Amino acid sequence: MTPRLVHCHPVTCLNVTGMGEPGGAEHLSAIGALYAVASAMGGAAGPLEGRWWVEDTSLPPLETPRDQWRWHLLLPLPGMPEPGAAEAARERARPSGAAVDRVQVVTFTEGECVELLHEGPYSEEKRSLEVMEAFMAEHGLVPNGLHHEIYLTEFTDPDPKTLLRQPVAPRPEAAAHR
Repeated sequence: MTPRLVHCHPVTCLNVTGMGEPGGAEHLSAIGALYAVASAMGGAAGPLEGRWWVEDTSLPPLETPRDQWRWHLLLPLPGMPEPGAAEAARERARPSGAAVDRVQVVTFTEGECVELLHEGPYSEEKRSLEVMEAFMAEHGLVPNGLHHEIYLTEFTDPDPKTLLRQPVAPRPEAAAHR
């Protein structure tokens, strides 16, 4: 497990924003809606990604109750869809029963990021996150955006693989010395 520094360019995605525990009803509903719209657009999207945060900063994020976790679930697109394509896909996907009206097209840029491949259960990500934090401290970096996960395997995979990504910036005192 060795973190690396990468530069991430703008990415356009299908997005659903919500709150609740991973694998909970709200989370699963959002995933279903994303895949329904992606399929109606031709299916060239993925893998599933999530950008996570908590509003209450009085606790470390992983100690915040999971039902209070907030997220953007994302399916990257191969490019910007034609005007009206997402709206038409939502209409075609509406009979699926999925909450397709929640699906939006968004573009975001993370810039410089620390990235690490986590292999194993999601419940053990804390160790990988600690490795990333140590790397950031060693390189004079601080978080500069939402925690980002790219799910390289299905949620049901007994040995999941997740690319963990954290946008970063120079620590203010480190930037002053450059």
